[in-house]
Amino acid sequence: MNNNPFDEIFSSGSVRIALTGALAILALFLLAQTITAAQDFGRPGNPATDTITVQGSGKATLPPDVARVSFTVQNTAAAVADAQAATTKQANAAIDFVKGQGVADKDVSTLSYNISPQYSYRSCPTGVLCPNSPTVTGYQVSETIQVTVRDLTAVGALLAGLGKLGVQNVNGPNFTLDDTSAGYDAARADAITKAKTQADLLAKQLGVHLGKIVNFSESSGSYPSPVYA
Repeated sequence: MNNNPFDEIFSSGSVRIALTGALAILALFLLAQTITAAQDFGRPGNPATDTITVQGSGKATLPPDVARVSFTVQNTAAAVADAQAATTKQANAAIDFVKGQGVADKDVSTLSYNISPQYSYRSCPTGVLCPNSPTVTGYQVSETIQVTVRDLTAVGALLAGLGKLGVQNVNGPNFTLDDTSAGYDAARADAITKAKTQADLLAKQLGVHLGKIVNFSESSGSYPSPVYA
């Protein structure tokens, strides 16, 4: 009988199909850029004194192209060297596995490596003076590794395999864009188009003609965030 929950989750064809469908409709919203456009009614060469200032908010919707998964391996032993050796062995096995799933060397990185002494505190009866210093009973060594998966269809098998290897504290997958610059460029273009449209409308309502743009600025309100549909 198979008691591994990862096997039950990822061995089902229907679940795998549902996961693929969710990935296909997942999107990232890249937050608004702003534009300030102005109208020059002064003489050529003179600073603009009469201006119209407008602001446009743009967004771009793009599908994710990578998934990031982080996981931690940790072991405890009486000697720090033994705890390190056990953790290194387990971490290397996990790294070899993810590389076997098609993950490139450049997409595997160590986020943290920690050595923590384990202490034992003596329990003393009330009224009895005991030593204040705790006793070191061993050492816990942990290593956290991040993996960037570029083949999104391989995420399920990768998570299942890590579970079989006894990896603890798996976080993710976090679906995102490997390079957000294209999204920001598209959001900026959308913001500029909306700002120009607003400026044209205001000029028409005011009965004036637009001149050259005398000032431009942009800002981003927050980091890209995933939106599920």
